[in-house]
Amino acid sequence: MISGIINLKKEAGMTSHDAVFKLRKILQEKKIGHGGTLDPDVVGVLPIALGKATRVLEYMTDSGKVYEGQVTLGFSTTTEDAGGEIVEKTPVDKHLTEEDVDAVMLTFVGQIKQIPPMYSAVKVNGRKLYDYARAGETVERPERQVTIYDFKRTGDLIFKDDLCSFAFRVVCSKGTYVRTLAVDLGARLGYASHMSFLERTASAGLTLDKALSLSEIADKAAAGDFSFILPIEYGVLSLPHAVLSEEEATEISFGRRISLPQKDELLAAFYEDKLVAVLEKREAFYKPKKVFL
Repeated sequence: MISGIINLKKEAGMTSHDAVFKLRKILQEKKIGHGGTLDPDVVGVLPIALGKATRVLEYMTDSGKVYEGQVTLGFSTTTEDAGGEIVEKTPVDKHLTEEDVDAVMLTFVGQIKQIPPMYSAVKVNGRKLYDYARAGETVERPERQVTIYDFKRTGDLIFKDDLCSFAFRVVCSKGTYVRTLAVDLGARLGYASHMSFLERTASAGLTLDKALSLSEIADKAAAGDFSFILPIEYGVLSLPHAVLSEEEATEISFGRRISLPQKDELLAAFYEDKLVAVLEKREAFYKPKKVFL
């Protein structure tokens, strides 16, 4: 069994599930999962776990993410991105300034509430929202709270044909719909809008500049080169770390509790640079939640 983490560059036009399915065939490995769904049209970092590393997937999914994309003001769509049908048009006043945009973007930083788009995989009454949307039905969508750590414009305002587009970068918590962020930003500026482009540049400590496409992975695997598979330790980069003594590592291997000075609810525990366990705090002690010895 192969175990480890892959930094996959997902291409546009495939779902995260499609990517996992293709990797199973390439690597001849059944136990594969992904850490954080990407919409089919979105490209970028998709963390993949193999074998025993699938046990750390939840920590990869929980970590913050970085996206770079483009907002277009002037019309909204059914899907909140460039792939949907136009719903509403609002010609953009060319008196809109960069200062106006920057000031409104700043109001989104912190904890905010979002209503997931109808074209999303969120389930309501056992059915995914996009199933309702494709059937022409609407349902009440559950509001969710997410955190925006940083949200900034990274390009000039570009005016063309009653539209205005600009590039942005956002650092956000899991569960954030960047499409919805683009639509809500437009609404606060007074315009219908949509997300016209998006790529995920970082997730779970993995970055786009070091990500490999499926074809690159297939070529390496065919040549017997598996150096692209990262150690399981990459799966817990988002967790606070603790370095154990040999005695503490032994205690953990037997499932016993240990005392540590940290106060975090969860810890990734290491001995000699190897992941020993994920520990959870229980009153004055830490007990093993998952052991990897």
